[in-house]
Amino acid sequence: MGKLSGFMEYKRVDESYDTVENRLKNYKEFTIPLDENTVKSQGARCMDCGIPFCHSGCPLGNLIPDFNDNVYLGNWEKAAKILHSTNNFPEFTGRLCPAPCEQACVLGINADPVSIENIEKNIVEIAFDKGWIKAHKPENRTGKTIAVVGSGPSGLAAAQQLNRAGHLVTVFERDSKIGGLLRYGIPDFKLEKQVIDRRVEVLEQEGIVFKTNTNVGEDVSVETLRSDFDVILLCGGATAKRSLPIKGADLKGVVQAMDFLKLNNEYVDGLKNFKEVISAKDKNVVVIGGGDTGSDCIGTSNRHGAISVTNFEILSKPTKGRPANQPWPFWPMKIKTSSSHQEGVERFWSISTKEFLGDENGHLTGLLTCEVEWVFKEGERPQLKQIPNTDKIWPCDLALLALGFTGPGSALTDQLGLDTDFRTNIKATTKDYKTNVPAVFAAGDIRRGQSLIVWAISEGRQAAHHIDSFLMGHSDLPLKDENDLPRI
Repeated sequence: MGKLSGFMEYKRVDESYDTVENRLKNYKEFTIPLDENTVKSQGARCMDCGIPFCHSGCPLGNLIPDFNDNVYLGNWEKAAKILHSTNNFPEFTGRLCPAPCEQACVLGINADPVSIENIEKNIVEIAFDKGWIKAHKPENRTGKTIAVVGSGPSGLAAAQQLNRAGHLVTVFERDSKIGGLLRYGIPDFKLEKQVIDRRVEVLEQEGIVFKTNTNVGEDVSVETLRSDFDVILLCGGATAKRSLPIKGADLKGVVQAMDFLKLNNEYVDGLKNFKEVISAKDKNVVVIGGGDTGSDCIGTSNRHGAISVTNFEILSKPTKGRPANQPWPFWPMKIKTSSSHQEGVERFWSISTKEFLGDENGHLTGLLTCEVEWVFKEGERPQLKQIPNTDKIWPCDLALLALGFTGPGSALTDQLGLDTDFRTNIKATTKDYKTNVPAVFAAGDIRRGQSLIVWAISEGRQAAHHIDSFLMGHSDLPLKDENDLPRI
């Protein structure tokens, strides 16, 4: 490393935020970037640790010590090349990834880990500003054609890798713009959509064809795809929303979180007016579910002007530090307080919703809940038990269900005759990403279930390698080996 003693000399410094008052007035990103010298010093904190466990913590196998070293030395262009060698879209992961690499950082054993995610974001932003990120068309074309269904991070990563190999790639997207959940699931205050647009422009210049407003199986048949393309890669994501099957679930005001977020994103994009949005303005909002989607609902509700925002989580309150059964370098289930939480919310754990309450017109007016506890017995699944005499009624005009997804929810499964697992995910192993149907592959959430953006990009890259090998007999596209270390 460029500065062997850097981890002893510099403390971790994170980006700061604009004030809550200011950021609630709009949907723009509100982080305040660090100056270049501060980012360099953060890169200097990366230790000469011998075995970089951050590699194994990152599903992409990013070469983290290498780009940190070059950041410290001021070699930004080289750092950008190293970063892009394993990650097609660091501008996405640098904003949205929960950074499992940081939890595996050796420095994190007894100090704050290296701020890897923010360094990554700074590298790619400087690269865009300097004009280093340009379209690179393949010198030769193979004549092989590939249909990628879904334009989320896995589909986009696979498309770029396969295009680099010289194949002719067409990406099909059922929505009006490219990006999948990046576009319509992530609020603009976390990812402004021009960040997606500038990358898609590069992909188009490289020769990838995008077809929007095209729902495969409806607007174009699977038979057409199979006859027109040599390979089909399914990257449609996990989109079947988990419901809460209790009394009153059909009341007006009980809304799926992703329906709420998508409409708001379309409003911010100018595709809808505010009357078409499911509004939280002047309402008592309860968000059921404590993950990132629930956090996004909280931030959006506060920007609408909700009277109150309350968050329920059925799990027990996590600890501030690492749980004893999740030692370094594993991912710890610690309590997470997001920027949206800081904007205003009451959070409650170990709460179960028993019933949605409504008026005579079918409108939601409240929630009936109880407190719960989890009982753990060795060799058995955890049991959820209600605590007697803890029933409580909460006023509520809008209940947002942020309960995750149960599987792909795609008609393509039946139309193509694909095998699925017990979670309804498409069966395709990481050995080759092949489904049971010849020349049909699957990657990302549609294969592994709801997961992280960094896993989606990784799966898209891995699937691209195996598709290239399937078509050509071999592949020069990078592939991670069994030790999760990338072969560049």
